[in-house]
Amino acid sequence: MVLTEAKKIVIIVIGALLGAIALNLFLIPANVYASGFTGIAQLIASLVQDYTPYYISTGILLFILNIPVTILGWRKVGKSFTLYSFISVALTTIFLELIPVYSVSEDILLNAVFGGVIAAIGIGITLKWGASTGGLDIIAMVLSRMKDRPVGTYIFILNGFIITAAGYLYGWEKALYTLVALYVSTRVIDAIHTRHEKLTAMIITKKGEDLKNAIHAKLVRGITIVPARGAFTNTNKEMLIIVITRYELYDLERTIKEVDPNAFTNIVQSTGIFGFFRKE
Repeated sequence: MVLTEAKKIVIIVIGALLGAIALNLFLIPANVYASGFTGIAQLIASLVQDYTPYYISTGILLFILNIPVTILGWRKVGKSFTLYSFISVALTTIFLELIPVYSVSEDILLNAVFGGVIAAIGIGITLKWGASTGGLDIIAMVLSRMKDRPVGTYIFILNGFIITAAGYLYGWEKALYTLVALYVSTRVIDAIHTRHEKLTAMIITKKGEDLKNAIHAKLVRGITIVPARGAFTNTNKEMLIIVITRYELYDLERTIKEVDPNAFTNIVQSTGIFGFFRKE
């Protein structure tokens, strides 16, 4: 347990470091904007620097923007997920302050692509280990549970605002390169984690009762149990069917490994759900 949590912290540190590198060495020098709250923090920092005599760093703004979101997430999403997400934000802020803003390349396209890829690797591995980079992920989860609409809808709306603002303030060429960075980030995150908002897990196990109790202790999700039998061994087993969100995948995987390492699990996309799905 301690080793697992230590690995999780290490992954979050690496993810935060990669995010800071992507911003300070690629995106910020090229005036290309990241997605979510990071992009909003970039925009505000640019506006303050260009239109006022003051300066405030992207990292500090990112931290400030995430404070109310963390409180919301703590109440509505889950304490463990929110805590690790806030740690990720805090570490990103620290790394943004420590790493100098330096232009690695003068080519804006290279900055957009490599900045998007590096940031996405950080986000993807953080999500894969049961945390997030905060901000938009938490807000989107809360809104999705309230309205039962795809999280991607809210992410698209906010990112659309960032692209439009970047184009209006700094030229539409910058907006197009921002769009390139966002597209590259999305594709890489999809490859590392998953692009599907809701997933169905089918778990074949000999320890159905123990696994059911362990999952219910960790996740508040309904489980359907179907009798099953191994075709080669003729051994009686059980198949547990459960629908989860992408953010619960890490906890489910860890629970299965702890209770029954020999269980066979198939994770598939859920394109639609009809009936009760717990939102709160």
